[in-house]
Order: sequence, then C-alpha cells, then structure tokens
Amino acid sequence: MTTPNPEIDVLSFEAAYTQLEDIVQKLESGGLSLDQSLDLYEKGQKLSAHCAKLLDNAELRVRQLVGDEYIPLDE
Repeated sequence: MTTPNPEIDVLSFEAAYTQLEDIVQKLESGGLSLDQSLDLYEKGQKLSAHCAKLLDNAELRVRQLVGDEYIPLDE
C-alpha cells in the first residue's frame, strides 16, 4: 500500500501525468546526483500509482454506466 501523499492525491490525471513525463525527461537527460535521481524516481512511482488509481476508478465508473453491455477493450 502506498503512503498517502496529499500533494499528489489532489492532482487530476492530466496534471499527474504531466509531472510524471517531466520526471522521466529529467531522469533520461542525466546530470543528476544519485540522491536527486532517487528522489525523482520515488515521486515518479507515487505519481504512477496515482494515475493508475484514477484510471481504475474511471474504468469502474464506465462499467457502472454501461452495465451488462460492458465489453473490455483488451479482449
């Protein structure tokens, strides 16, 4: 289970995803210290988990709205 993080928990999917993209770009560009890289990686993990939770909630809402007509896209 992830530790609650109020700073991240209030973000919309789009805002969290944008921050995650920025972190990936910074990590890929290099030039960071090990501590900076680890801090960014940790924040990226939290943002990724937050995005996944928001997507899961959105999928649940769609299932509830569609009901029996729901057909998973991955099948």
